[in-house]
Amino acid sequence: MLAYRRYQPEECDFVPVAAADEVPPGERLFVTVGDLDIVVFNIADQFFAIEDRCTHDDGPIGEGDLEGYTIVCPRHGARFDVRTGEVLAPPAPVPVPAFPVRVQDGQVQVGIPRRP
Repeated sequence: MLAYRRYQPEECDFVPVAAADEVPPGERLFVTVGDLDIVVFNIADQFFAIEDRCTHDDGPIGEGDLEGYTIVCPRHGARFDVRTGEVLAPPAPVPVPAFPVRVQDGQVQVGIPRRP
């Protein structure tokens, strides 16, 4: 599990996770990179990625309802901004890790933080 914060592109290595056309607007994609479970969202042709783990009880959040840029944890209703990982409503106590995403050569790439 990573620290709960928004990671910046310069502190990450980018890993291709899917062709951009495999994740149409309004859809999400679940991927595992190393030991990280990540959910990638396409909202109006913009891609966002967060760790698929609620900070309230470590349960998955990616299957929750998406309301604009807000994901609602299906277990206890915590709300997070998928752009930043910030908590918008309890019971989650801290933000969820948010990862930079880019599209290069038609591939969605997620920035995975370098570990010391």
